[in-house]
Amino acid sequence: MIKRPIVQIDQDKCDGCGACVNACAEGAIQIVNGKAKLVNEVYCDGLGACLGSCPKGAITIVERQAKPFDEEATKKHLEFIKIKEVPSCECLNFVNNYKLSNWPIQLKLISVKAPFLNNAHLLIAADCTAFSYSNFHQEILKDKKLIIACPKLDDTEFYLGKLTEIFNTNNIKSITVLRMTVPCCAGLTWIVKEALKKSGKNIPLEEKIVDMDGTMKPY
Repeated sequence: MIKRPIVQIDQDKCDGCGACVNACAEGAIQIVNGKAKLVNEVYCDGLGACLGSCPKGAITIVERQAKPFDEEATKKHLEFIKIKEVPSCECLNFVNNYKLSNWPIQLKLISVKAPFLNNAHLLIAADCTAFSYSNFHQEILKDKKLIIACPKLDDTEFYLGKLTEIFNTNNIKSITVLRMTVPCCAGLTWIVKEALKKSGKNIPLEEKIVDMDGTMKPY
C-alpha cells in the first residue's frame, strides 16, 4: 500500500448513468447495483480522465493509502472485459444489425475527452430520428459514433458550447447531422455549424433529413 491519487465516487451523488465507465480507459469503474464503483484499486491510475464525464460531480481524486496502479493487471482486466462482451452465437444476427458502438449517447452526458470521440466519424442525430427512420441502425449509424440531442427541448447554448469543445479537443473525421423535416429540428444543423465556426475546424459536414412519414428526403 502506498499513498497516491485515486478515484473516489460519492454514492449519494451518483445516479448510475454510466458516463464514467466509458471515460475510464482502464476499465476501473463499473456499474454495480445501479451505482458506479471502483472495481479494483490496481486498475485506477489516478489521472482522473473520468472526472469531466460525471454530470453529477460525484467523482473526485483523493490522496490516500491504496494499492499501486498495476499496468499488467489492467491489461489482463481489459482483455477479460472484451471477452465478456463477445456475443453468444444466438445473438450474432442481432449484433450484425445493431450498430451502436459507444455509450453514453446523450450530448449532456458525453465527456468531451471520451476516448471514442478521437478519430471518429460522428452522427449527430435529433432524438426523434431513430424512432422515425426504420433503417437508422443498418443504414445511418453504421461505422459512426452517435450523439443525440433535441434542439427544441434542450439548452441550445449549452449544446453549442459542448460541441465546440468536442470539436476543439478531438480529431473528428466527419460529421453527419440527421434531423427531422420540421422547422424546429433545423436548429440542430445550425448548432453544429456554429460550433464548427467557433472551433475553427474544417470538418466535412453532411446533413440528412427524415420526413414525417419516415422516409429520407432526397439530397
